[in-house]
Amino acid sequence: MAHEHKGFLPLQCTIDGYAQGGFHFADMSHKGSLLVLPSGVYAWEPTETASITPDNLALLFALPQGDVDLLIVGTGRTLNILPSATRAALAEHGIRHEPMATALAISTYNIVFGEGRRVAAALLAVPL
Repeated sequence: MAHEHKGFLPLQCTIDGYAQGGFHFADMSHKGSLLVLPSGVYAWEPTETASITPDNLALLFALPQGDVDLLIVGTGRTLNILPSATRAALAEHGIRHEPMATALAISTYNIVFGEGRRVAAALLAVPL
């Protein structure tokens, strides 16, 4: 299945903040959720934890094995557990995941990324 990926920034960077249903990064802002990978920053479709599926993590799974060891998942205002099929797909690809509220996910991702670790982030926008 082909996916169109709008909002692509071809580099991995820190997330400077979030507000008004979106994120600030690399002197830019984006309304909506983000997928932050070693290959870049992408606009991302999910709006709630239950809608995070293996299909909308396809860009993560397409990376060479070992490029990402840890996926930080921002699940909105509160911590929510990922759907079982998504947890299974992550395990199958050898990627650990840590779900947490989006605010904490941003700071955790920035620290781990700053340490040079192989990390990605899937960040749900916090609605207004």
